[in-house]
Amino acid sequence: MKFVSTPIDGAYLVEPTPRCDDRGFFARMWCRDEFAAHGLNASFVQCNDSLSRRRGTLRGLHYQVAPYSEAKLIRCVRGAAFDVLVDLRQSSPTYLRWYGVELTAQNRTMMYVPEGCAHGYLSLEDDTEVMYPVTCAYRPDAERGVRWNDPAFGIAWPNVGTLMLSQKDQTWPDYVK
Repeated sequence: MKFVSTPIDGAYLVEPTPRCDDRGFFARMWCRDEFAAHGLNASFVQCNDSLSRRRGTLRGLHYQVAPYSEAKLIRCVRGAAFDVLVDLRQSSPTYLRWYGVELTAQNRTMMYVPEGCAHGYLSLEDDTEVMYPVTCAYRPDAERGVRWNDPAFGIAWPNVGTLMLSQKDQTWPDYVK
């Protein structure tokens, strides 16, 4: 696996290194030892699978507060998604910065989202499916979110026409420092 630094402190793109032959390929998508060697939390306890039936479905921006903060390893397994993280860690050198990247079933690239960052994604195709293990089980009492288009972040989401958001995602507040 190849770990590519992003502009957000502690966030990485993780690119599998396939071994190819006439049958196809084999690649590791996760390795505890390789993640640990990069100082990343690799203690995944739950894996989530999300299907967005329509292009333009926006999910996020979500996170969990301490002591239930979670790291995520995001992978698009069908279709394409614009994946975004926002650094909400006040002690981070990249506090309040965002980073986005296109994840597709074809490129197999994954985004490692560290604890303390909000996360969301926008489906770029119909029937986009995203899977991601997390390092802390879902806790409704620890769930938080911020508005996807909060001007404090200035996220440049791709223009896909009409957006589809859940009621909850429509009503997250702006971020308050």
